[in-house]
Amino acid sequence: MWRPVLMAKLVRQFSLLGPIQAQTVAYIHNQTTVTTTPLKLHSVKPITQCQIGENVSRNEKVNFLVKILNDLDDSKESVYNALDAWVAWEQDFPIGPLKEALTGLEKEHQWHRIIHVIKWMLSKGQGTTMGTYGQLVRALDNDHRAEEAHDVWVKKLGVDLHSVPWQLCHQMIGVYYRNNMMERAVRLFKRLEAFDRKPRDKKVVKKVCDAYEILGLIEEKERVLEKYKSLFNETPSSKKSSRTSKKKSKG
Repeated sequence: MWRPVLMAKLVRQFSLLGPIQAQTVAYIHNQTTVTTTPLKLHSVKPITQCQIGENVSRNEKVNFLVKILNDLDDSKESVYNALDAWVAWEQDFPIGPLKEALTGLEKEHQWHRIIHVIKWMLSKGQGTTMGTYGQLVRALDNDHRAEEAHDVWVKKLGVDLHSVPWQLCHQMIGVYYRNNMMERAVRLFKRLEAFDRKPRDKKVVKKVCDAYEILGLIEEKERVLEKYKSLFNETPSSKKSSRTSKKKSKG
């Protein structure tokens, strides 16, 4: 469904593509091989099958995209045009290679480009998972856009605190903590407590206790420390045995 719209858009914008985007189009086009099934006697028309990009491995596509994105200027329009060109001849939306490219960009700390890529992907209705939104929050935080990260959390992740993984909750508490949003940090923690969500890491508890102390809420700090003191008493071996016993009980 997305391909006809994307192709029409690409045709309209082709004259606006810069050199790198044009190279993207040319690169993918040059990898296209066309094979024609021989005409059979009983056939009315020959059957033509286009094998798009069969000469290009997945790793090559991913590496090429990362290189293109790194070479581009950092504008939203440039990134969006390059991505449109990159996927134009794909039979299916390449969500897997895109996620690999995002991982590569994250290793290089290309936070601004990651934000553009994820927002472009979401604009196509693709990759709408907690993992994608979590990566967007992380990129926004590292790009010093904490308020935008908060908006993503409120609209996409924090709407159902029953199911959002603790890893993402910890991540968001960390965003609030690092950006001096202490009220939001303790508010999120209290909401999680209201749903009987217990923290699994003492680092979360420490951040929340520090936030309470900064806010002058010493009694709340002491309450949290007392409630989750077992996390501070755990040793690596006790954690391992606890996980093992949980697995056995599930089995």
